[in-house]
Amino acid sequence: MDGILAVWKPAGWTSHDVVAKVRRIIKVKRIGHTGTLDPDVTGVLPLCIGRATRVVEYVQERPKSYEAEMKFGIATDTEDVSGTVLTELPSVTITEDDIRRVLATFIGDIEQVPPMFSAVKVDGKRLYELAREGQVVERKSRVVTIHKLELLEMKLDQPHPTIRFSVECSKGTYIRTLCVDIGQALHVPAVMVKLTRTMSGGFTEADCFTLEDIAQLMASGDLVSKLTPADQAIDHFPRATVSSDNVQRAFQGKRIALHSLLEHDPFEADAIIRLYGEDGTFAGLFEQDQETASLKGVKVFTPTA
Repeated sequence: MDGILAVWKPAGWTSHDVVAKVRRIIKVKRIGHTGTLDPDVTGVLPLCIGRATRVVEYVQERPKSYEAEMKFGIATDTEDVSGTVLTELPSVTITEDDIRRVLATFIGDIEQVPPMFSAVKVDGKRLYELAREGQVVERKSRVVTIHKLELLEMKLDQPHPTIRFSVECSKGTYIRTLCVDIGQALHVPAVMVKLTRTMSGGFTEADCFTLEDIAQLMASGDLVSKLTPADQAIDHFPRATVSSDNVQRAFQGKRIALHSLLEHDPFEADAIIRLYGEDGTFAGLFEQDQETASLKGVKVFTPTA
């Protein structure tokens, strides 16, 4: 069984829990997820199954989208409402104009400091392990990209105002930290209340199956037909086509001369390219070797027996 299965992760499950459950249902060990979701977070969790695990890193690179709810006037050690309250103001007054003005400043490349309760490693140890020991260590800021940020709903007529927003962002963006940083820009503490991932790896909620769905599809023998082929999940890479003979050369580990490409999308010198035969056979991912004017394999999908 090979392909990608988009799962709708329920609240209360870790990403590893979901992988373990699907392994038991479909009786396949080789499964990898494409981006950790905290236990309280629901949403899109693409699983790469079988040989599709070879493209996990490329699916992870694609932008992700979320819907988040945040509250002003409260701060916690985890940056969400599951943590210990560090600060709680009696009341906060914020205007819609202030919120819209501040949100606009977060679109583009921004710097984020990963939260202590995160899986980022410092000196070989994950930050959340250090945080559970009561340690707070210095973390280096990282540049992430906010592609879109849209205000969806506001409830400003309460002591601790809340807003709901959608965001499309790059890999490695912490939405909890984004909420805290939005609060800081408004000069008030803030905390994330709720988070749903609405898109990951090009998959949306409409593409997802619940764990119950997966069990039923497996029982009926229909699950394989629901898997997305690995190459479709990385269609952000340019495509090139070669003859059937050259596909066989690729499967043998040989390089493919650039002049032998029959057709191709425009691509940059450092691009990763999806290579196909004339009959649509996916040969794998290739990169350009400029010295020899050829393509060399990065991930070759040699047919299995």
